[in-house]
Amino acid sequence: MFDKNQLMPLIPEEPQIHESAQGPRATPASGRTAPTPRPVPGPRPAAPSRPGRPGPPRPAPPVQRASRDAAKPGPSAPAAATPQLQLIPASAQGALDAAEEAVDLLLDAGRAPSDVLVITTGEPHPWATHELSFGEASYWAQHDAGDDVFYTDAQVADRVGVRPVVVVAVNGGPESVAASALSVAQARAGALLIVCGDPQWVNSVLGAGV
Repeated sequence: MFDKNQLMPLIPEEPQIHESAQGPRATPASGRTAPTPRPVPGPRPAAPSRPGRPGPPRPAPPVQRASRDAAKPGPSAPAAATPQLQLIPASAQGALDAAEEAVDLLLDAGRAPSDVLVITTGEPHPWATHELSFGEASYWAQHDAGDDVFYTDAQVADRVGVRPVVVVAVNGGPESVAASALSVAQARAGALLIVCGDPQWVNSVLGAGV
């Protein structure tokens, strides 16, 4: 009898062994933890790559190139300070007419009237004589306005300002006055200096071979 009772408790103990089979459920739980570390390393390498892309040193080199290029036009500035010289052979009697033709050609070529200044070494231009009849104040007011071609005499040429083109009519007068007018014209001409006169005399004054 006692042997039969000993077999009975063994039967309920068997399902307890099946309960131990729940152990593998912990393994799938560990398997769930396994996919979580996979996405974790993913964003980490992506983060360092992003700061590498916006690299500010790349825009920095072009900025340095721009500064070098900005320095290049610097030396060209003094070259622009020396105006181009154009010599029109003319006698003292025909220098004023030659200057008028030069002004007409400049305007026809697209030059603005305000860009042109005409200096006479001998007899003043008729326009200057006419305007001076209304007084020096109104005469120089037109110069300051800079709206049109301005005509002046060599004796007061040092009062004029800089203009892109200066035309000098060597139509007589003392050589000392004419030479002074040429030097003033060369300093006032921003881009082009046109001299109507004797080529040999002009070259001797300006020291240029044209």
